Amino acid sequence: MTLPKLSSSPPQGRSLLWIYLKLVGMTLIWGGTFIAGRIAVQSMGPICAAFYRYAVATVILVAWMLHREGGLPPLQRRHILPLTLLGLSGIFAYNIFFFLGLQTVPASRASLIITTNPSVIALGAALVFGDRLTPSRLVGIAAALFGATLVISNGQPWALLSQGITLGDLFLVGCVICWVIYTLVGKWVMADLSPLTATTYACLIGTPLLILPAIQDGLLTDWGDVAPAAWLGILYLAALGTVVGFYWYYEGLQAIGPARASVFITLVPVVAVIAGLVILQEPFTPSLALGGLLVVMGVFFTNRRS
Repeated sequence: MTLPKLSSSPPQGRSLLWIYLKLVGMTLIWGGTFIAGRIAVQSMGPICAAFYRYAVATVILVAWMLHREGGLPPLQRRHILPLTLLGLSGIFAYNIFFFLGLQTVPASRASLIITTNPSVIALGAALVFGDRLTPSRLVGIAAALFGATLVISNGQPWALLSQGITLGDLFLVGCVICWVIYTLVGKWVMADLSPLTATTYACLIGTPLLILPAIQDGLLTDWGDVAPAAWLGILYLAALGTVVGFYWYYEGLQAIGPARASVFITLVPVVAVIAGLVILQEPFTPSLALGGLLVVMGVFFTNRRS
């Protein structure tokens, strides 16, 4: 396979502002997925929830493609392998690793591991695409990562780092690797395909692979025990968390590159904690204020023009 040439001219002015607003919107949506997912898994197995999420999202994406473009665009041979990698990494393997990890790893520690995504993506983008790791970008990524750590750990990051490495941690490292692949291969694919096309094909390929694990998780039983609130949670995860969130993320990748777009992921745990504060009336802490400020500053410095 030959890497397609990537565009080096980012959008300017109003178009760039819209990209940043969409990435902020993405973080707000993905922050809400923690609450929606928590509601969903109270009535069904976690892999069942993942399958329902992506099955519903796939239906919405295909309908959107039919309305917008009259159907799914035919693929060229060079697209088949990278799109398969998108489905395998971002949809199938990510979810399997994530739920296996959460069986033994506390949510706060899991969030910390997942939040390393932007740093690894920035290094990967430098190696694969030759993206520059400027001092401003490195400082921004480090500040955002440390700020997210403060939020996740309630101001005690050393407590998260003093538990040793477990098998669950390794599963979550697998999540990070999967998301890095999904991000970098997605950037490559979108040299030829639109964000909507790439997202749709990734879901079409990855979702069927979740069927067997979901059946083992109880997919075909106890439908009557699923609460209406759980279905609303699935709808949120599918329509907003997947269709809108993934689409906006890929628009950001296409427009400003992997390192600058992915750093917005560090805002997600901050939004999740704030959502818990507002919706679940959880306590406000100084570490939330300081960590949130550091994340915002980190996003700013990462996206600052050199």
